[in-house]
Amino acid sequence: MSEESLNEKTVSAPSASARTEVQWQEILTPEEFHVLRQAGTERPFTGEYWDTNTEGVYSCRACGAQLFASTTKFDAGCGWPSFYAPLAEDRVRYITDETLGMKRVEVRCANCDSHMGHVFEGEGFGTPTDLRYCMNSLSLSLRDTGEAEA
Repeated sequence: MSEESLNEKTVSAPSASARTEVQWQEILTPEEFHVLRQAGTERPFTGEYWDTNTEGVYSCRACGAQLFASTTKFDAGCGWPSFYAPLAEDRVRYITDETLGMKRVEVRCANCDSHMGHVFEGEGFGTPTDLRYCMNSLSLSLRDTGEAEA
């Protein structure tokens, strides 16, 4: 989905937090819907942003809420975009995820409740927080710094 069509649909009523799953299906591509609304996961090393170094802000692809800064993105070698912190704690929410026979912490957009990925702690990365926000590219839209200033 292009940024232009996303912005057009994001502005229209109802608000992102009040949309039904049927409305989300009309707005999102089938792949986006699977990841964002059904907590799916894209295959590693296939997403648009896993190896991107563009400076900018990563927003929720569903509602446009700004979630992560490129300055907190790092190469975790896992095949998904990884960040060590969100822009602010109130931008995301956390849910215990015990699917697939393991205990993980799911990360969702606080604005529209879309699935972003998972956060992992204590993996030994040399980041300020020792956290790895492992996000799906399909959950994010990147607005590079040059676009933001234009």
